[in-house]
Amino acid sequence: MKIHLTSVFVDDQAKALRFYTEVLGFVKKHDVPVGEKDRWLTVVSPDEPGGTELLLEPAGHPAVKTYRDTLVTDGIPLAQFAVDDVTAEYERLRDLGVRFIQEPLEMGPVTTAVFDDTCGNLIQIATQPQ
Repeated sequence: MKIHLTSVFVDDQAKALRFYTEVLGFVKKHDVPVGEKDRWLTVVSPDEPGGTELLLEPAGHPAVKTYRDTLVTDGIPLAQFAVDDVTAEYERLRDLGVRFIQEPLEMGPVTTAVFDDTCGNLIQIATQPQ
């Protein structure tokens, strides 16, 4: 068994696609209309185009607002992405206008930072020693 797909709830799929591709650097994999306004919209890492897909899922279900608002209020990231160098990625994203709620922080062998994805979520980036 392996993880094939995971998702983040987003307020606006078009806005999320721009952020996740143009700012974070992911690549669109699937974009299939579902219903009148929603899409099956996934992105992948350009380094692993056949790897785990991230579904940019519409946040329309009533439970989503409470769930995401609680996570954000408590400062809990919805997802974590691996990067080679948190400090370098933090600086790159900050220079692109990304708002961080946690600057790079060393916690033993792991370094993390947390940012607002502009779509209702907090996302953590992390570097772990090889």
